[in-house]
Amino acid sequence: MEQGEKALMTGNEAVARGAIAAGLGFAAAYPGTPSTEILEHIARLSEIPAEWSPNEKIAYEAAMGAAIAGAASLVAMKHVGLNVASDPFMTSAYTGVNGGLLVVVADDPGMHSSQNEQDSRHFARMSRLPMLEPADPQEAYDFAIEGLCLSREYDCPVLLRMTTRTSHTRGVVACHRPESLPVIPSDLAAPKYVMVPGNARRRRPLVEERLRRLREWAEISGLNRWEKGSSIGIVAAGIAYAHARQVFPDASFLKLGLVYPLPEELIRRFAESVSELWIVEEGDEIFADSLRYLPVPAKSLRPDGNWGELALDHLLAVKGEVPEDIPALPVPPRAPVMCSGCPHRSAFYAFHRMETVVFGDIGCYTLGALPPLNSMSTCVCMGSGISLAAGYKRIHPEEPVVAVLGDSTFAHAGLPAIVELVYNRHPVVVVVVDNRSTAMTGGQENPSSGSTLKGDPAPVLDIEQVCRAMGVSWAATVDSSDYEAVRSALESALAENVPAVLVVKGDCRVAHPVPRSDPLYIEETLCTECGFCIELGCPGLKGVDGRPVISPDFCVGCGLCVQICATGAIS
Repeated sequence: MEQGEKALMTGNEAVARGAIAAGLGFAAAYPGTPSTEILEHIARLSEIPAEWSPNEKIAYEAAMGAAIAGAASLVAMKHVGLNVASDPFMTSAYTGVNGGLLVVVADDPGMHSSQNEQDSRHFARMSRLPMLEPADPQEAYDFAIEGLCLSREYDCPVLLRMTTRTSHTRGVVACHRPESLPVIPSDLAAPKYVMVPGNARRRRPLVEERLRRLREWAEISGLNRWEKGSSIGIVAAGIAYAHARQVFPDASFLKLGLVYPLPEELIRRFAESVSELWIVEEGDEIFADSLRYLPVPAKSLRPDGNWGELALDHLLAVKGEVPEDIPALPVPPRAPVMCSGCPHRSAFYAFHRMETVVFGDIGCYTLGALPPLNSMSTCVCMGSGISLAAGYKRIHPEEPVVAVLGDSTFAHAGLPAIVELVYNRHPVVVVVVDNRSTAMTGGQENPSSGSTLKGDPAPVLDIEQVCRAMGVSWAATVDSSDYEAVRSALESALAENVPAVLVVKGDCRVAHPVPRSDPLYIEETLCTECGFCIELGCPGLKGVDGRPVISPDFCVGCGLCVQICATGAIS
């Protein structure tokens, strides 16, 4: 975009465009809502090398390597992804990053698409690294540029904290092109990148010295903005600032763009200028705790408990106003179930009918835990299903135990868990539902999809052969559209009582569309109303007055219900 040109964009797109404008040289990520679109926009908008990595740790290390090579680099992930990347992240605070590294982490208050809530501001304090937090798409654009420049100036990673609202809110962004950050020389002979204890001990004081300089810079940084108003003063950042500004338009604001380290003297001066100081923040009481330590008397406006999103209603209640009752638009009910024709359904129906104990993972298949399939007992984090199943099987060796995960999760965190099964001889059956897609976050490419983020052809990961090479003695691949083959293979794997891997393969119909078949129908004279087909949980099959009915609007003609109908009523 040209200098000064304006465009409507989401916060995620603004981050991508800002990083590109700053001279980005490399970007990596693992898809995870609400951060996914950042890498997709970078790949679409530029020729900059951008790639999906198998997991967030690898993405971080790839971006860090590009930064050490001298390029301005970016890595993006959601909040739980930073847990996965925390090992190299924490050490990179010691080594430095040479060309600059912007670490974009998107938190998900309210858990719209996550298994937990997490306030990533804690990572800034723990690592002693600076963190910026934009309040709108314009700041997302500006802060991406500022973050890369700051990272290069202070030779350290810089965190950019997004949240679900700032990632997905749209706003008008005035684009500008700063002086581009060129690739700079690297010195791989320097001991700063080799974190053996002796070198790490010498680097540790430098981390504190850098933090001291950052604290001085925080007091004068233009990222923090004093907005004068009434005698009521509010300290806020990010989306919490946007909400507070809307509800309390006349108040004075200390709008923080740099959320770590905090400008302590600026906060003290701001507090002295107002009669009452309030803190508005979404997530943990990090600002509130910091001000107590300063100490600066302040009142936190966070509602009881610090979970969930900070909504306008919370602040309106503080103001004594009743939120406007806006009638909700009528939305047809839709149960959270797998899509019509989903290739995962056959495996989960087999689990359901065979009454196996299923330990699950993160993905579309997590919907198999819900009625009517009711076929998953756990969902903790990426790759955990295999290890949880191993521990459970040790205590209950007589039970048929299955761990299920997708192809993207297998590459992300399943491989080490397979090693665990083989090494310690856990007789667990691992079912990899391979749909050639990271489907739950929008169908992104992965090592099983056959293409890269940029659309270039890529080798397809052969999951069965990889597992055999790792020492799995029983492994097989079956077509997800053949229910009897799926069930028979699962029975065989369980009977072996050894570490086993069953790959149930079938393309995601959303990520890899196929021509829609004619809808099926039910011959009522042959239907016995046994209800087995309803237990598939297919959106195309409903129970009406005790009888199964096929909806032609949802049926894609996959034929799974035909295979499990004992009377041949469906055709």
